Amino acid sequence: MAPSICWFSNDLRLDDQPSWRAACERGEPVVALYIWDPEGEGAWAPGGASRWWLHRSLGALDASLRSLGGRLVIRSGPRAAVLRAVAKESGADTVYANERFEPEAREANAAAQRELAGAGVGVVWANGSLLHDPWSLRTGTGVPYKVYTPFSRAWRAKCQLDAARGAPRTVPWFTGALTSASVESLGLEPSKAWDGAFHALWTPGEAGAKERLKAFLAGPVSGYADGRDFPGHPAASRLSPHLHAGELSPRRIWHEAERAANAHPAWRGAIDKFEAEVLWRDFAHHVLANFPHTAERPLQPAFEAFPWSDDREALRRWQGGQTGYPIVDAGMRELWSTGTMHNRIRMVVSSFLVKHLRQHWRHGADWFWDTLLDADLSSNSLGWQWSAGCGADAAPYFRIFNPVLQGETFDADGTYVRRWVPELARVPSTLIHKPWEAPTTVLAAAGVVLGQSYPRPIVDHATARDAALRALSAIKAPAS
Repeated sequence: MAPSICWFSNDLRLDDQPSWRAACERGEPVVALYIWDPEGEGAWAPGGASRWWLHRSLGALDASLRSLGGRLVIRSGPRAAVLRAVAKESGADTVYANERFEPEAREANAAAQRELAGAGVGVVWANGSLLHDPWSLRTGTGVPYKVYTPFSRAWRAKCQLDAARGAPRTVPWFTGALTSASVESLGLEPSKAWDGAFHALWTPGEAGAKERLKAFLAGPVSGYADGRDFPGHPAASRLSPHLHAGELSPRRIWHEAERAANAHPAWRGAIDKFEAEVLWRDFAHHVLANFPHTAERPLQPAFEAFPWSDDREALRRWQGGQTGYPIVDAGMRELWSTGTMHNRIRMVVSSFLVKHLRQHWRHGADWFWDTLLDADLSSNSLGWQWSAGCGADAAPYFRIFNPVLQGETFDADGTYVRRWVPELARVPSTLIHKPWEAPTTVLAAAGVVLGQSYPRPIVDHATARDAALRALSAIKAPAS
């Protein structure tokens, strides 16, 4: 039999990686290949933060392969042309790859398969990134789900997870000559020095992913159900960038979580909540795969007529964490500094952008796409449409988060704001989420001059809320 190619994409791991296992178990020489093809992603080439992560994740994968006696072959260019070239150079007749479910990547992969077929090379696809195939679940009327709760009930009733399988212990490497680009030559590193804090906070790669999962399930998960809403508490798993790069399979995460629940029955409720978030990721892929237009347009067509604002200065102030609302500014600064943002705060800042500032949700999605280390197209699109009230499982479209109440509820002592908005660090907790209400003497004692050291609110909450409700009332209410 001829050699085979395992084409790595958003699955940069060896553990529970079905395409890698299939290629190795075939028993013929294997080429491990990664293709840098941003043009093949259409409008959704990886953003700056994702590229930073990818640079390091590729290096980690190459190191793992070298420890097994091989290496990662890296090529740049259109995926179809690269696959045909490597197949010709190696004599491979089969490509093993994991499916992509994002619309443009899926179309590019399908086109590559057609070209390979013309060259006599087959492609064997597997699902290595989700708990389930996004087309496998349907409602009783045979249509895709648009609401998470019935989706999750159907998944739990109908879907069973196979066991997660470890990495193959031996690899029948292809030993012929194949040229490879270096990771450095891909130009993934940021051109501006904004990633300084990333290095201390994150360890991209499969080993770092496994260590983070192990540490989370060893204890912190026990407080997840309650603590996950409080950004000042270390309750989040911080696994999403690893999942985005495919350094962990969701199936491995699920089974390890179940193992922890069985070992610690008192943690069952917290682990159920954590698993629900893993399943939410599958739901996001389910929605995007079945409604591919939702990466750019609302699922609820009535929102096409929403009167968005074109105030670019307001957008710039939101991006820079200079809105004058401390909980919003803290979130935006956390994002810029760390490449991530607490989930509760993501809801607050996105609601503020689309409801208070009436900026198009795409502006927010685009900013997150470039600055989030876990910038997953399906989750990003679903989350922003959820906040705007125009997508699947959307909150009541008229819900408008009050940023002051959100801060007082979920950051009552101001721990989170003090960390990311240090100019307010000395403001009393009772006023830190509304410094404009603080007496002049209190602000002076805290070293705060509104409009100078910290901005005044960009909009008045009550006024902005009323304007948003009037705008929402002008369009047809979305279907339930």
